[in-house]
Amino acid sequence: MAVSSKPSFVLSTTLTVVLFAGMQMFRNQLAATEYMTIVGGLLGSFLFILVLTAMANFENMTFGSQFQAKLFPEVTFSLVISMAASGLVHRVCVTTCFIFSMVALYYINKISQAKYGAPVTPVPVKQTPKKKK
Repeated sequence: MAVSSKPSFVLSTTLTVVLFAGMQMFRNQLAATEYMTIVGGLLGSFLFILVLTAMANFENMTFGSQFQAKLFPEVTFSLVISMAASGLVHRVCVTTCFIFSMVALYYINKISQAKYGAPVTPVPVKQTPKKKK
């Protein structure tokens, strides 16, 4: 069941703050082993999704429901914020956060195109007859 923009904005903003605080509270545990640094990057990509969702919902509330998040500045800003938060945990978390965020962005775009994208219809091409010399 879908949630409208305002409750989704509040929920994603709250979860963003909680996730960021959790990453900072468990910074030592996340930086302790190789596997936990990968988990830190995964948490950073979740932070990316939440920040992007909060920003897109805020813009929908402010500018209307037809407004869409674009690569620059919304996606880039969300990625920088999530990578900076991951960098506060461990520098390897930044790399894994970037990789996981790009995979998540691919699937978010794929789902968005399936739901909101215009159907692609082939345009017939008019063939011009060849001139003989």
